[in-house]
Amino acid sequence: MRPIRAPGRLAGVLSAAVYAVIAALFALPKVPAPFDTSFLPPLIAGWNALATVFLLLAYRAIRRRDVERHRNFIFAALAATALFLLSYVAYHLTTPSTPYGGEGLLKGVYYVLLFTHIVLAAVIVPLVLLALFRGLNREDRLHRRIVRLAFPLWLYVSVSGVLVYVLIAPYYGR
Repeated sequence: MRPIRAPGRLAGVLSAAVYAVIAALFALPKVPAPFDTSFLPPLIAGWNALATVFLLLAYRAIRRRDVERHRNFIFAALAATALFLLSYVAYHLTTPSTPYGGEGLLKGVYYVLLFTHIVLAAVIVPLVLLALFRGLNREDRLHRRIVRLAFPLWLYVSVSGVLVYVLIAPYYGR
């Protein structure tokens, strides 16, 4: 495989593209969906859950020094994350946001989870891409340095995405 040239620049450009799509998603008016979108929120949570599983399997594989299996699980986690992003965009392009209807301590937990999930989701985009490109280039030292931060953040984002769904699911369709 040919090395990826300018991995930092490429990670930056791709990250900017993701940020632009998400910004446009919230800036554009909602477009009525030509079909029922109620199946998308559990699917979105499912993609996050699947990404979590693949990340943990990738971690186990690299701890066992099985680089090829690690790489395959990382690609699977990236695919699950990409499917999450596509489902998320499709849902939020067509459907207004659902307000959280809970009260008390759970409401505080929900908003802390949601806030940290959103902020860290933005942070991990360039980190994951940079780690990916450095890993594909077999720049192992740089890859490991980036992954020390990227892995726990990506894992937190994928788990917190599922938890956010579990907490808000009772309020969909109200």
